Amino acid sequence: MKRRNFIQQTAATTALVTLGGLGLQSFTASKTKKITILHTNDVHSHIDPFGPNDARNANKGGVARRASLIESIRNENPNTLLLDAGDIFQGTPYFNYYGGELEFKLMSMLKYDAATIGNHDFDNGIDGLFAQLPHAKFEFVSANYDFSNTIMDTHVKPYKIFNKNGIKIGVFGLGIELEGLVLKKLFKETKYIDPIEISQDITRVLKEDKNCDLIICLSHLGYHYRNEPEIISDLKLAKATKNIDLIIGGHTHTFLPKPTIEKNIENKNVLVNQVGCYGLYLGKIDFYFDSKKNKTAEGASIIV
Repeated sequence: MKRRNFIQQTAATTALVTLGGLGLQSFTASKTKKITILHTNDVHSHIDPFGPNDARNANKGGVARRASLIESIRNENPNTLLLDAGDIFQGTPYFNYYGGELEFKLMSMLKYDAATIGNHDFDNGIDGLFAQLPHAKFEFVSANYDFSNTIMDTHVKPYKIFNKNGIKIGVFGLGIELEGLVLKKLFKETKYIDPIEISQDITRVLKEDKNCDLIICLSHLGYHYRNEPEIISDLKLAKATKNIDLIIGGHTHTFLPKPTIEKNIENKNVLVNQVGCYGLYLGKIDFYFDSKKNKTAEGASIIV
């Protein structure tokens, strides 16, 4: 992608957001440190771009284009994390033939830093998921799936902490309730833990014990369920918790041109973003930290 096109597509959907209740004047003097978060969700084994005759997504997407875009952004800011919110598997013959090996190998080549687990990542069973882990050179995080009685035990962490230019970034994962959505024989003894309760526990650890400056949730809960308000979603999670700065979502294939802003239980801003599906878009959130580590953020969805 040419630099001019990249800037135009980004600028069209950018929104400046204040986090932590701070005034924007705090950042007019200097933005001392910039952390870039890139993210995907629900890629569903779409390795190739859509063809020129596709009715909706002609010539969009594809791993090669995403790789070029990611490389360009990393060249501009080396302090970048690349994350995925689940449903890496299922959707094209690549998965049917290779069982997820190709997807994990390509994500490793793109140097993903972490991913969470979606319901379709169990489509070859938990044993099939486990069999592909050696091809993933990145971490899987999930705080509300208890794998202790399964083959995945010790292979998935509740969270991971990254350090970029002196900024500590805590990333934790959440998955959707599998019962009734995925056949029991596929996820076996995986236990589901309430996302809101575990988020409060994990974010307390990340904020108070680990002193993280930025806390990100990789969620495969779904953005919002208008006709099923009892189901936990990203918007409900944001409102019911504290300490989360950014929720990167998946599952509902919701395209947001820019992040949604929600208020948490302390009336502080939480960014919620999701970039549709099939690798058509790349999410990009820039966080700016001043000398006291106060932060603002701006976000965009970029066409791949």
